[in-house]
Amino acid sequence: MKRIVLLSLFSLFIITGSVFSEDTQAATVLGAETSIAPMLKKIMPAVVNIAAQGETIVPTTSDNKKPGGNNQDNSGNGNDNNTPLPYGTLREFASLGSGVVIDATKGYIITNAHVVEKAKTITVTLSNGESFKAKLIGSDGASDVAVIQIPVGKLTAMPIGNSDDLQVGDFVAAIGNPFGLSQTATTGIVSALQRGSLGLEGPQGLESFIQTDASINPGNSGGALVNFKGQLIGINTAILSPEGGNIGIGFAIPINMARTVVDQLIKYGSVKRGLMGVIVQDLTPDLATGFNVPEAKGAVITQVSPNSPAAKAGLEAGDIVQKLNGREMLTASAVRNAVGLLRVGAKIELQVLRRSKTINITVVTADPEQYIKKTEKDDPFLFGLSLRNFDQQTPAQGHITGIQIVQVSKNSAAWREGLIPGDVIVSANQKPVKTIGELQEIAKENDKRLLLNVLRGSSGMFVVLD
Repeated sequence: MKRIVLLSLFSLFIITGSVFSEDTQAATVLGAETSIAPMLKKIMPAVVNIAAQGETIVPTTSDNKKPGGNNQDNSGNGNDNNTPLPYGTLREFASLGSGVVIDATKGYIITNAHVVEKAKTITVTLSNGESFKAKLIGSDGASDVAVIQIPVGKLTAMPIGNSDDLQVGDFVAAIGNPFGLSQTATTGIVSALQRGSLGLEGPQGLESFIQTDASINPGNSGGALVNFKGQLIGINTAILSPEGGNIGIGFAIPINMARTVVDQLIKYGSVKRGLMGVIVQDLTPDLATGFNVPEAKGAVITQVSPNSPAAKAGLEAGDIVQKLNGREMLTASAVRNAVGLLRVGAKIELQVLRRSKTINITVVTADPEQYIKKTEKDDPFLFGLSLRNFDQQTPAQGHITGIQIVQVSKNSAAWREGLIPGDVIVSANQKPVKTIGELQEIAKENDKRLLLNVLRGSSGMFVVLD
């Protein structure tokens, strides 16, 4: 069976195969002009080649036979005989990618964060063959967006479009340097919008990709996805492929999403995200029926962190987020992306549905680091624990009422004492507890230690948190 993998695309610019046909119907759809050559001629100089060089530490001895993993490595450096390298070995790497000039007067270029990750030197080559050393202005791994800068010269900037105007079926072109080939253009259509939950950007990543069948291949990361007006509407980022080649499923970061990150990187050099303090899930048709909501649109708040901005603003578990800062929220990932693009201190205007009534709530995001420090200080014993009330009949222990551990943060007091998800706390300081509130009250009574009686599977134990 072939293994399907999601590949980040090092080194390229692109635009997919021919969508033009010689028949009259196609000419009618596209208009009288059936060539996009004039448009491409104007904007292709804005797409540049990026070469990054640096050093990285070999993470393990079991999966390092080929430097760069699934990513294209064009440098020839590293382990040429394909044998495992020892853990901790410093390996030189050289990767190729693409970028798009977005400000010709200041020399700003947008690309993917993974293209320039850990790079010591970054070289930009223009379409006319000129090369420059680039300066990294800022990089954001969660969105996979980076900004670099080269000396100002005779640069061509790409006109910026509005990715919110895209519809499935719109014609697009991808521009880049696939497999190290010089500027290549392919064409296709927008196959889907708001593709998320792919895991491309990691568990904390922001994903709302444009999916396209425009031909994108390894080496295309950071290249331009443009509409037929010659406007930048996306940054090519990844492909879905069984063998590493194009099969017509490519992904690009919407330019509206990227611009929010770019503005922060240019102004601050980094993205300092604010914290709202909620966990959300999609409003499925079954949940919509359960909540007595006519349409399965929105995101259900499943948990509100204690003392978080969301809790202070009055948000509750069961609230259904419908709009955020005036934008309709159709999915949980849309909410995560919208909040993830906001800085500390940003104001969030929410429209939520609570027990069939629409209410408006304002939340101001907090500094995550300060929130964590304050939470740990206020609740040192239970800090780092995600909990839920538990009242169930179990095969091993019979009927149990208590508090179940859902998640344990590393380096927390509970983690140090070996507590794991699934454990059920039934008493604290030798007092029975049935709810999270009761557990929190007992935890506040003693600032030196907390004695817990914990059930795990068919056994039980006492644990001291201090």
